[in-house]
Amino acid sequence: MRGEMASGDGECALTGRSEQLRYLLVLSRPRFWLYLAGPVVVGVAYAAGSQQELFAPAAVALFVYFLLPANVFLYGINDIFDREIDAENPKKDQKEARYGGQRFVPVVVALSALAPLVFVPFLPGVALAWIAVFLILGAAYSAPPVRFKTTPVLDSVSNGLYIAPGVAAYAALAGSQPPVLAIAGGWLWAMGMHTFSAIPDIVPDRAAGIRTTATILGEPKTYAYCGVCWLAAAVAFGALDVRLGAAFAVYPLLVVSIVASSVDVSRAYWWFPAINTGVGTGLTIGALWVMVNG
Repeated sequence: MRGEMASGDGECALTGRSEQLRYLLVLSRPRFWLYLAGPVVVGVAYAAGSQQELFAPAAVALFVYFLLPANVFLYGINDIFDREIDAENPKKDQKEARYGGQRFVPVVVALSALAPLVFVPFLPGVALAWIAVFLILGAAYSAPPVRFKTTPVLDSVSNGLYIAPGVAAYAALAGSQPPVLAIAGGWLWAMGMHTFSAIPDIVPDRAAGIRTTATILGEPKTYAYCGVCWLAAAVAFGALDVRLGAAFAVYPLLVVSIVASSVDVSRAYWWFPAINTGVGTGLTIGALWVMVNG
């Protein structure tokens, strides 16, 4: 009898852990994993001086961190401090997890934020600085007292944090930052991407009394804002290489196409993980081509 009870308790514990892991997986937004890990791949491809450096320990470790733990940190802290707001958000009933006060979640989020400490002895200071930029902006975006996500314009500007993994990876291999124009172009791209993703949330955010760039501008002007950010990003990258500019010109063209075709933004929003992966793959292949062919 005692053995049966012990066995049952073990099964319950196993089921509980399985449910927790499943919840964390959904919380981390698998569709968006490459929004952080993808820039690492691109940064490594442009910084590497040889094929061997593509798989340097620092490159692999940064990819692993920004693939999953960094996403748990970023989206976990968002869900913790958006608990009341998300009660009205229909996205949480479909493709995302709704935080319900589970005590293990803040613990895992904190551990995910502390994990980069293992990089301190191994990475150059400039790479560590960009990891710090990611963590500081990632926390400040959602957590009080700053909570950038409720301050129009700053909510958009702070989302340059998405390029920080790529800059950190580049610096880890090259020992220095990429060109300023590349950082500026990437930052502008991230600003446009964030604000576009906020368009489907305009109605629930307004209902919850949340002020964002999108809620202040309204849907039509937010499309224009995103288009301007993406056009400026294309110009910045084009100043470095016309091929880079052409790749990023896809984004303002997409805004025009979505507006002209009257596609529902809630539907278009879910196209972007695939679009961003395609553009990132093209950039990476271009860098590898140059490496191999000189």
